[in-house]
Amino acid sequence: MQFGRTYEEFEVGAVYKHWPGKTVTEYDDHLFCLLTMNHHPLHMDTNYAEKTTDFGKNVVVGNYIYSLLLGMSVPDVSGKAIANLEIESLRHVAPTFHGDTIYGETTVLDKWPSKSKDDRGIVYVETKGYKQDGTVVCIFRRKVMVPTATYIKERGGEQPGRPTPAS
Repeated sequence: MQFGRTYEEFEVGAVYKHWPGKTVTEYDDHLFCLLTMNHHPLHMDTNYAEKTTDFGKNVVVGNYIYSLLLGMSVPDVSGKAIANLEIESLRHVAPTFHGDTIYGETTVLDKWPSKSKDDRGIVYVETKGYKQDGTVVCIFRRKVMVPTATYIKERGGEQPGRPTPAS
């Protein structure tokens, strides 16, 4: 299984479909809210959501959906990254509810060599997340610093920190 890409492996216009999807549960949503201290009743209080919101039910916190999509993209985009440099934009365009399944795909928008070091480059990507019915729920663009093949080779190959089994 591929885990990230070197600079040379990215092609402008390439689309990576992230698999598998993730069905979002009430537990996932509540745990994320508790870990991040987001106690908004829209996410945590079913009675409040049913009686006072346009949706009539709890909405999954948007930053969980963003984080989920970012994680889904790691094997295809940033698994070899040196650094995530910038989240240029983040848009939540439709709500996600408990029981929805999220899928993602990333498009390579541009790439360019680093100006300061010749063993790395910058890749500019857009990731879209959508539900099981195709509704787009989240879109974000980011810039990722990735190594060149030379960088990987000079640092011991694909998995330099992985121990080898004893004979």
